[in-house]
Amino acid sequence: MGDVLVWLIWFLAAGGLLASGAAVVSVSNPFYSALALIANLASLAVLYLLLSAEFLAAAQVLVYAGSVMVMFLFVVAYLGGRADAPWAGGPPLLRTAALVAAIALLVEVVVVLGLAWGDNLSDPAEISAAFGSPGAIGELFLTDHLLAFEITSIVLLVAAVGGVILGTTPRRRGENEHRREA
Repeated sequence: MGDVLVWLIWFLAAGGLLASGAAVVSVSNPFYSALALIANLASLAVLYLLLSAEFLAAAQVLVYAGSVMVMFLFVVAYLGGRADAPWAGGPPLLRTAALVAAIALLVEVVVVLGLAWGDNLSDPAEISAAFGSPGAIGELFLTDHLLAFEITSIVLLVAAVGGVILGTTPRRRGENEHRREA
């Protein structure tokens, strides 16, 4: 019975992950798209919990769905309607490239699932008991992956500053005069 429940939760979380991911790219309103991304990150956290990676699940919810998405929602609210679909009606080459990439990803998933069901994948790796612990993750962040960790923090800072700069660009003169008259 326990395995059936785990599989049921896995399928629900995976379905939620796929549905919310599709909503992120298909919804035209950027606010609703950001909310769908929060649902996507929460579904991913459930999958982390099923893998017994409690720390990663908590970090996923607190850092990404919490802090980063709040920043994204503030930027979307700050920019208003000017953030709507910058690539809408783009060149057909862009759509074709996206379709080819999606098909290649689908083929890769089908091949990996076929190999997994046919037992053609290698034996699972040996994982130590300390794998995924907060201490081990912190040690990796501050030693082997320090440069990537700092670059990520700088990119997030630049994104926040860019959002503020985009939100404070002066409006056209006619819009400001029209607002004063009203």
